[in-house]
Amino acid sequence: MPGYFAGACPEQQIGNPGENHMCLSAEVSFIAAAGLIPAGMLSIRQAWRGDRRYLPLATLPLLFGIQQLAEGVVWVAGSSQNTELIASASLLYMFFSWLAWPVWIPVSTFALEPARRKPYFLVFVIAGAMLGALQYIPYFAHEGWLNTRFLSHVIVYEGTELLDFVGRREITYAIYVSVVILPLLLSSVRGVRIFGFLAFGVLITTYTFFAYAYVSVFCFGGAVMSSYLVWMMYRGDGSKHGTRPQTTPA
Repeated sequence: MPGYFAGACPEQQIGNPGENHMCLSAEVSFIAAAGLIPAGMLSIRQAWRGDRRYLPLATLPLLFGIQQLAEGVVWVAGSSQNTELIASASLLYMFFSWLAWPVWIPVSTFALEPARRKPYFLVFVIAGAMLGALQYIPYFAHEGWLNTRFLSHVIVYEGTELLDFVGRREITYAIYVSVVILPLLLSSVRGVRIFGFLAFGVLITTYTFFAYAYVSVFCFGGAVMSSYLVWMMYRGDGSKHGTRPQTTPA
């Protein structure tokens, strides 16, 4: 099962006191969850009543909300040193990070593409499923592979990854980013591409300023950006009931 330990403040580790300070906490996670979960349910209802090809995409705010709820539980469990709850909640959180996002995001774009473009997006779905399974499932077989470390204002999820035995971790992360971000940027639907650029902006910001806690910060940023999808379902491309998604020529 995952281990955990407390750490120093992030400023002490990155060597720039007072800079690049990300203030995450149980309260922040629970507030994000409280906003995203009902908003996601409304988004799903809107897609169900309108163009159901948007259903996978409309589900993303709800899923991000559940992930933030899981991190809120990790915070609470850490404050009470409940190791079993830390382990369970951390595994749930990393389920979204390693398995849900590299599969569900490509599926969401696949559902919106015309038939001639679907095979290209299916490649992302398969690659994401393979990567996610290889990275997430071993947590259940190898005790100590997932460590949850508590800094003053952020949680660091780290440890051993299966693909570390095959190649450099940077390659693994490059593949991960490709299967999560590229389907959004390559989508023929304008609104999906906008969300892709928002996600890419979060990625750049995370790796530039918050690399010491990239998993937690990137997923929190993605959760915030997913609120755009709710707007998209009501005012953007997804609100066009009974019509094809607004696309650009391939």
